[in-house]
Amino acid sequence: MTVLVLLGVLVLVIGGCACVVWAERGGPRWARVVATVTLAAGRLLRRSEKNRRRSLTPTSSDGGSGGD
Repeated sequence: MTVLVLLGVLVLVIGGCACVVWAERGGPRWARVVATVTLAAGRLLRRSEKNRRRSLTPTSSDGGSGGD
């Protein structure tokens, strides 16, 4: 079942990338809509990954006193 879900996601990603290329070359309106959705999803994923990395980085807000 997991393999089918992953294959479905892979098909959606490949289809979205194809629509981005097609829309850049002046494809139909529906291809431009799919391309816009695909690019927006990519931006959201990048932003969430940046936020996740920021939350995992240790901060030195204690001033480095060493616990004295």
